[in-house]
Amino acid sequence: MLNIGCHLSVSKGFLAMGKQALELGGNTFQFFTRNPRGGKAKDIDKADADALLELMAENNFAKILAHAPYTLNPCSKDERTREFAFQTMADDLRRMEYLPNNLYNFHPGSHVGQGVDKGIELICELLNKVLFEDMTTTVLLETMAGKGSEVGSRFEELRAILDRVGLNRKMGVCLDTCHVFDGGYDIKDNLESVLDEFDRVIGLDRLRAIHINDSKNALGSRKDRHEKIGEGNIGLEAFGRIVTHPALCSLPFYLETPNELDGYAREIALLKSF
Repeated sequence: MLNIGCHLSVSKGFLAMGKQALELGGNTFQFFTRNPRGGKAKDIDKADADALLELMAENNFAKILAHAPYTLNPCSKDERTREFAFQTMADDLRRMEYLPNNLYNFHPGSHVGQGVDKGIELICELLNKVLFEDMTTTVLLETMAGKGSEVGSRFEELRAILDRVGLNRKMGVCLDTCHVFDGGYDIKDNLESVLDEFDRVIGLDRLRAIHINDSKNALGSRKDRHEKIGEGNIGLEAFGRIVTHPALCSLPFYLETPNELDGYAREIALLKSF
């Protein structure tokens, strides 16, 4: 069974998102913890969270994925920006315990001219402050496309972060198909070699989720522009290989394609058809 869902709006509540995922043909979903451009998160309704957990158990849901806001940059050279990242992630991880044993994903950030090594140092500094022993959430580093001064477009950079985090058993990786393709990893024609490299550098046991997106740009473009499944430069045949690959097929897949809900339903059905 393919574990698949899409990005949904948390504004209507947790249970509503779970029901919407089922209506679209999915058995998981992704949501922003708050406005993706930042800001205060809504108070959590524990009854609503408990109702979602019950729905998930009844319908064999895969793990759901909470996404940190895009404005979170733990390796900024601006101290106030780093403090915002700390406060936001610390709050998010406390709130995630209302939905225990799920996933939380974030973009490692942009070093803004400080260099990759300094960026990694600052990212690890944040993670070593916000992760806590009793947390049930797994925090995921997202693979990035490498635009500008982004950290995380190379597998070696993600491994360097994991190696320097004390509680790294609480961490994993989310592989974004558009990002890795734009970053120069040829998942279209050489999926096996890319996964071999991921396993050698990071370890496939660290791979916990897939953002499944086509790309508007060519291999190695470092631009990060998502496209609908089968309508971009990765192409439909490659996605058939991705969702059926033995190392990937049991993972949760989350669509972030430029779609409305009916488009997501079509893509979920298309990918399940493989």
